[in-house]
Amino acid sequence: MAETKGKFDFAIDRGGTFTDVFARLPDGRERVLKLLSRDPQNYKDAPTEGIRRVLEEETGKACPRDQPVDTSLIGWIRMGTTVATNALLEREGEKTALLVTKGFKDLLHIGTQARPKLFDLEVAMPEVLYEEVIEVDERVVLRQDGCQLPKKDPKCSTGDSLEVWKQLDLEQVEKDLRAVLSRGITSLAVLLLHSYTWSDHEKAVGSLARRLGFTQVSLSSEVMPMVRAVPRGYTVCADAYLTPKIHQYLKGFTSGFKDSLKDVDVLFMQSDGGLTPMEQFCGSRAVLSGPAGGVVGYAVTSYNQMEKKPVIGFDMGGTSTDVSRYAGQYEHVFEATTAGVTLQAPQLDINTVAAGGGSRLFFRSGMFVVGPESAGAHPGPACYRKGGPLTVTDANLALGRLLPSFFPKIFGPGENEPLSLEETMKHFHRLTQEINSFLTVPNSQSEMSVEEVAMGFIRVANEAMCRPIRALTQAKGHDTSKHVLACFGGAGGQHACAIARALGMKTVFIHKYSGVLSAYGLALADVVEEVQEPCSLRYEPRSFTELDKRVELLSKRCHDTLCGHGFTRSITTEVFLHMRYEGTDCALMVTAAGYPSNAQSCRGGDFRSAFTKRYLKEFGFIIPDRTIMVDDIRVRGCGKSGIKSLNKTMTGHGKVTKCYFEDGYLDTSVYLWEELPCGHSIPGPAIIIDKNSTILVEPCCEAHLTEGGDVCVAVGSDPHCALGTELNTVQLSIFSHRFMSIAEQMGRVLQRTSISTNIKERLDFSCAVFGPDGGLVSNAPHIPVHLGAMQETVQYQIKALGDKLKKGDVILSNHPCAGGSHLPDLTVITPVFREGISGPVFFVASRGHHADIGGITPGSMPPHSTSLQQEGAVFTSFKLVTGGVFQEEAVTEALMAPAQYPGCSGTRNLHDNLSDLRAQVAANQRGSQLVGELIDSYGLAVVQAYMGYIQSNAELAVRDMLRDFARRRRQQTGSLEVESEDFMDDGTPIKLRVQINEAEGSAVFDFTGTGTEVWGNCNAPRAITLSALIYCLRCMVGQDIPLNQGCLTPIKVIIPPGSILQPSMNAAVVGGNVLTSQRVVDVIFKAFEVCAASQGCMNNISFGSERVGYYETVAGGAGAGPGWNGRSGVHSHMTNTRITDPEILEKRYPVILEQFSLRQNSGGAGKYYGGDGVIRKLLFRNNVVLSVLTERRSTRPYGLQGGEDGAAGLNQLHRADGRVLNLGAKTSVTLQPGVNTHLIFFLFCLFLV
Repeated sequence: MAETKGKFDFAIDRGGTFTDVFARLPDGRERVLKLLSRDPQNYKDAPTEGIRRVLEEETGKACPRDQPVDTSLIGWIRMGTTVATNALLEREGEKTALLVTKGFKDLLHIGTQARPKLFDLEVAMPEVLYEEVIEVDERVVLRQDGCQLPKKDPKCSTGDSLEVWKQLDLEQVEKDLRAVLSRGITSLAVLLLHSYTWSDHEKAVGSLARRLGFTQVSLSSEVMPMVRAVPRGYTVCADAYLTPKIHQYLKGFTSGFKDSLKDVDVLFMQSDGGLTPMEQFCGSRAVLSGPAGGVVGYAVTSYNQMEKKPVIGFDMGGTSTDVSRYAGQYEHVFEATTAGVTLQAPQLDINTVAAGGGSRLFFRSGMFVVGPESAGAHPGPACYRKGGPLTVTDANLALGRLLPSFFPKIFGPGENEPLSLEETMKHFHRLTQEINSFLTVPNSQSEMSVEEVAMGFIRVANEAMCRPIRALTQAKGHDTSKHVLACFGGAGGQHACAIARALGMKTVFIHKYSGVLSAYGLALADVVEEVQEPCSLRYEPRSFTELDKRVELLSKRCHDTLCGHGFTRSITTEVFLHMRYEGTDCALMVTAAGYPSNAQSCRGGDFRSAFTKRYLKEFGFIIPDRTIMVDDIRVRGCGKSGIKSLNKTMTGHGKVTKCYFEDGYLDTSVYLWEELPCGHSIPGPAIIIDKNSTILVEPCCEAHLTEGGDVCVAVGSDPHCALGTELNTVQLSIFSHRFMSIAEQMGRVLQRTSISTNIKERLDFSCAVFGPDGGLVSNAPHIPVHLGAMQETVQYQIKALGDKLKKGDVILSNHPCAGGSHLPDLTVITPVFREGISGPVFFVASRGHHADIGGITPGSMPPHSTSLQQEGAVFTSFKLVTGGVFQEEAVTEALMAPAQYPGCSGTRNLHDNLSDLRAQVAANQRGSQLVGELIDSYGLAVVQAYMGYIQSNAELAVRDMLRDFARRRRQQTGSLEVESEDFMDDGTPIKLRVQINEAEGSAVFDFTGTGTEVWGNCNAPRAITLSALIYCLRCMVGQDIPLNQGCLTPIKVIIPPGSILQPSMNAAVVGGNVLTSQRVVDVIFKAFEVCAASQGCMNNISFGSERVGYYETVAGGAGAGPGWNGRSGVHSHMTNTRITDPEILEKRYPVILEQFSLRQNSGGAGKYYGGDGVIRKLLFRNNVVLSVLTERRSTRPYGLQGGEDGAAGLNQLHRADGRVLNLGAKTSVTLQPGVNTHLIFFLFCLFLV
């Protein structure tokens, strides 16, 4: 297909700013061209203009811009475009309506219920893509064995048995659709529950809508037939929202050619790295169209099939950097978030970090900070002469790494001036003065030069870009140093050597078309056709005949489609099965490549072996006795095509400039890439320049020109690795990144290796690093209620065990007196030892919520517990691992111990407990290993010194915040005291008085007057109050600071013993963690008048039986603040766990979700209104014990400054006989099938100024 002899072939990447054109000429030569994507004064469409210029210049025949381009000489056109991405980012898609199952009109607004930024009180989330919602009164449910509800109309689908509970009323649907059409909306997205497996209702709606005149109808069952309603809903909305814009662009593009490109083969790049015919290009598969071309480009050009050395793609742009990995196969994900929209579609696994050439530079509280804010294209960096701020680009310019004479004169207001070194240096001199003013404090470092400041920001930016690469490799079990770094994009070449060196990589590869590699990748890509359908079969011999049959049918569909595109012998197909262990939610899309079929497998290959090996690598364990389920079958067909590149045989010479490195200014040779001969070697330092990029070859590195004209850099070791214990503000920022990266990687290992829904899917866990005194050093942004509490736990173990802690020991603890939050939160602590040192030098710990650890109710969240023993298994200082041996027998005995108490049971899910505990041990082991590597690199004294500096930096940020608040408070009221009070539903007061010392930037938080310990479980251990306090302080600081014990150094906390905030040793506490913690936050924010109250509750719901158990926390509304409305239907403050998807909930548990929507106008009115709560209605199919543990059912969340209070919540039970009962805030009740639980959760509150 790629052979179009005698014609011009074009591969074009239309980006947001530039359009890159790669052309293969009839004589085999190649041309590249870069032009502005938007230049309306000169041309209508950039790709068309690029093609026109090449044809005109190469043929010598005039090709006027105002006439359609002659296509007789065009062989094929391949394009990647950001049209869809930009429309999504800028919310400029087609006006769209969503048609959804009744009861779920707000499902996509609520989404996973988690907020994206943990410490932002203004919960900013992208709005939904639709303008109107039509609720359809239809319902399909999955059949369940043992369901005790009456059977309804049965249906069979692809492996699932279903019942139609409510037929579709097409007459009413037609009325609703006509009403939407009358308001000018012609694009429709359809999302009906369980349509991924039975699509009749969706197809009927689609046929009706098209007949009525909707120009775009997207059905979720066709766009992506996979289980999970929320991501499938986002995907179908994106498809309906974006596809018309794509069609509009394609119509404009084709109109620039004769006969609208009728006889030209035009293909577009999809997000999965495959090409598709223009007429099949759709919105849901187009979002990564541009970056995907770059991944294909570096994968084909950088990966050596003989050496099989994996490659990291490093694409650094203006506002962000994309990283990806290739090891012989493209790595795909099937859920990814772009512009706040989670798309459920095959996509290349591309990780993005907000650090690019345009990332802004800040100095905050003694730390160098790069991004995430960006200067954008306008005004751009300071050197663009448009009044922009300092950026990474300016830092490179200041250091001599960018040469203005090699850049076009397109800058300044008139876009006719060169880059301005003067403007950059003026800004850097000002920032350097600010930094040196800070450094004049006692015991700090000497003053810094402008060049040292610029170099510091470059090093911090490099470390920020290393973090996603570590996540892509180390967190998945790969050795980062064993990779090649393939660099492309305009800005990446300036940083590639330093990043490779920091990661231990020895080779950097930069293709000769690196500046236009996304376009070049399009020319190398295959044409792809993918088909997928749900399955719901067990992977076992009796299912193989059905699996083989369906694989054969899907493969034939792929083959026939590709044949229709002109392919014959060059077609290959690859089969994937979406597999998971029964009873788990984590499925893997598995190929059997390398695993030939045998007598115990289906014909497509030994998928069982492929799955178990992949599962073991991804998660660190397998479940040998568990049935393997096949959720989906996917077949990917490829029509092989490609081109070969020509070699260069030029000669070259260089000149010399001055460039700043660690040793100061060095003579640096400058070469034009196009003039360099193949085989030429260039020792660093050197700069290699072409039209589209600049490559910096650092000292101790050597660049080599390959036979193909590409640059391959051998990266030498860094001679400047010695670092003293004195404070260096640049290293402070780098160490902050490194410590945070350790905690983040621990979290990724825990999520990968755990088995329970709570940890793996709902992400109810936290990981952290602690110093030798147990003080918090770094905590990944996981669950806020764990923050301060984990520090208390580690410090308790140091006091309790002391010298008894040995290498190979791991401690398990959950007791409130030992810093526990509540018993289901099991904390696993690993001391880190070094050779020759007697005691631990660091600690790492992970805390995870276990769904059941025994007690009086399933789920271990009893609403009416009155003593600690009723809430489950208790661990104070339990050695989970001794001498490297996991103490399975002992911990099993402890987990079953609650059965000795009246009315109590031992754990009801021992297997998951043990698996998750092993996962926590594995996460700690990873953290311990990374801490050891950090010490190996810098030395123990240096690492511990910077641990202290990072804690001091957090202290400084909090002191600055308190001083600023005190100054404003004194000016407004003349007082430096604030106080507040709020009440639990039982009337227990929580009282706070804060005295601030403006001079010191310190404060006393005095909870004297708070009510006594209660007869119930809302008692909160002291650690909970500290967690709430550190969370509030971090929120009020308002900038990204290290989260550690330094935040509490300026704070003195007074909590009366025997109060609800410091109860006795055996007090029940399960509600204190999830309820009282939220009230403490409300009280603190009320005192500082930061924002109105949020829902003040985590809305804990658990139900179960002897066979099954389930636990969830449900969102409410977020409080409003001075200048913003509260977000509706979101988790707030001390938790941020996800909610189980409705289809997963109904597939795995004996329940039907009848409604999950916002409770309109419950948030409280005002100039800025509070977020609304939610309504969640559950219908139970079997006998279960339901437990409800909630608050704010009688006391309403407060408004501030005249704003109204939010509404109180309500828990109702609707019985089959028609009776409706108020369950109250806290209860446990045995339910019969058919009972409907109506839970109304809210949030609330507004802020009126």
